[in-house]
Amino acid sequence: MKIIFMGTPEFAVASLDALLQAGLNIVAVVTAQDKPAGRGQKISESAVKKYAVEKSIPVLQPVKLKDPEFIAQLRSFSADLQVVVAFRMLPEVVWNMPPKGTINLHASLLPDYRGAAPINWAVINGEKQTGVTTFFLQHEIDTGDILFSDTVEIGKNETAGELHDKLMTTGALLLVKTVQAIEKGEYEETPQRELISSEPKHAPKIFKEDCQINWDEDVLKVYNLIRGLSPYPSAYSSLNGKTIKIYQADILDEVPDTVPGEYISDGKTYLRFACRNGYIDVKELQIEGKKKMYIDEFLRGYRL
Repeated sequence: MKIIFMGTPEFAVASLDALLQAGLNIVAVVTAQDKPAGRGQKISESAVKKYAVEKSIPVLQPVKLKDPEFIAQLRSFSADLQVVVAFRMLPEVVWNMPPKGTINLHASLLPDYRGAAPINWAVINGEKQTGVTTFFLQHEIDTGDILFSDTVEIGKNETAGELHDKLMTTGALLLVKTVQAIEKGEYEETPQRELISSEPKHAPKIFKEDCQINWDEDVLKVYNLIRGLSPYPSAYSSLNGKTIKIYQADILDEVPDTVPGEYISDGKTYLRFACRNGYIDVKELQIEGKKKMYIDEFLRGYRL
């Protein structure tokens, strides 16, 4: 069975590697175009491209997915199945091309958390578990018939970055299981509508305004926001007029004696921001113009 793999970031590399390790036939990879990145604006290749080149797999990098030249290239591989992990939304002319269809790996237990940021929103919302799901692509994003899923527990102090790595590994194994089942014709499809008992939770793209901390909230809600946006795109606030990003924190479960948003500190070992019903005890942060630091290092070099 000939497979075309579509993906871009590190999350997708784990799946591509697992498919190859399982002996599956990846005939080509489709990934994002090279683009300038970093301070020097050096041309950067996607993680999937780097891996594919290393494994001598042909790489396609279309600007537009409806480009006739790209469509012709895609058809020339005569793939039986297409596999999508962390890639762009595909037009029907692409996802409907292979005879066995196109499957996607999504980092949530569908139908909950459809959308661009399922890992972040699961943590932000204080979920205790999430998972990964494989499904066939259809017209509406993340709505196709489900093939397989696997549940992953979310630790109470776990960040989105830590959960990302767990789901990356679990998802890669689930994808291999899914592709092998399709190859043998041994699978069942479950329409998502059959699993919907109430309004599904959503996982839209995260914008800058979503990342600003509102200290006049329940302390657990603020804590979950910090976890859910760490390490990227990161929750932010201000300290003496300068923007700070907070990557790690703890909850201090004590009624504040100051208004929400005010801070207390001994200038050496702790920096705590008041919320409505407790303090956020900052453990790792970054102030504008400086590197990321643990709180003791930060306080040694910054006069509050």
